[in-house]
Amino acid sequence: MTTIQKINLGKNGPLVSKLGLGCMRMSSIWGGSTPDETESIATIQMALDSGINFLNTGDFYGAGHNEMLVGKAIKGRRDDAFISVKFGAIFYNGQWLGMDLRPIAIKNFINYSLTRLGIETIDLYQPSRMDNSVPVEDIIGTVADLIKEGKVRYLGVSEITADQLRKANSIHPVTALEIGYSLADRQIESDLLPTAKELGIGVVAFANTAEGLLTGELKAPLPANDYHTHFSRFQGENLIRNLEKVDVLKQLAQEKGYTPTQLAIAWVNAQGDHIMPLVSMSRRSRLPENMQAMAIEFTADEMNTLTTHFAPGAILGGTYLQR
Repeated sequence: MTTIQKINLGKNGPLVSKLGLGCMRMSSIWGGSTPDETESIATIQMALDSGINFLNTGDFYGAGHNEMLVGKAIKGRRDDAFISVKFGAIFYNGQWLGMDLRPIAIKNFINYSLTRLGIETIDLYQPSRMDNSVPVEDIIGTVADLIKEGKVRYLGVSEITADQLRKANSIHPVTALEIGYSLADRQIESDLLPTAKELGIGVVAFANTAEGLLTGELKAPLPANDYHTHFSRFQGENLIRNLEKVDVLKQLAQEKGYTPTQLAIAWVNAQGDHIMPLVSMSRRSRLPENMQAMAIEFTADEMNTLTTHFAPGAILGGTYLQR
């Protein structure tokens, strides 16, 4: 099995695995069924055994279910895991209602998270996004206070603008930026990624397959009850055009002997030593292929083909990244 290298998360951050495990899909987020818990826990433990120590969860994933699941998986091996927790999103009956980033709410959220996870300190704590409902100073200042109290080790941020990143970092050093990034979603290359690199902030990149678009497994039209159909990227002519674009990735994957998903992860991995692909999975069977993707290398011609073919704006329509 591929050996996962370790990187510093940001300029002055901790040593973590170059591949992160996203635990979100181990819980019901949008009202669907919950995957098998035994298999999910086994997947987390197998990831830890394989050298993947970065575990990403959120207090709103399955209304706390995800944190309790992670807590069960790391029981007795806390030192093997680096726990990243997002907070602030409010869900009710599987519906997203908005954000609560008030200091009083954050202080409430973290105590519940620590209890569900069964730990004394969260390694990386981050607002799941900034919606301008609460001043950045109040949000970041509250997390900074939690760091002083010993309840948090490092500050993270997620789904924000370059200006917000600069402001947050001026209040307290930001260790990591979590953001969607893939061949299909490269808009952050113009300002957010350069800003993170300039400030010495690590990048945790999720949605490497752009909500499944880059897996090569989707076909048009999608079933009416498919959740993808809520987003313009997967509707009508957009989906047909986008799937035609993905054919190039499928062809290259076939030539190299890998899957399109593996190449999509490998492309993100190749964008820099400071960038960590965060890959969601809930089954042990997915681990070897996703780890193998971290060892894939591209020739200069292959990389040029991909970056040219999937130039910013080449994929039509949006997904979660434009929420």
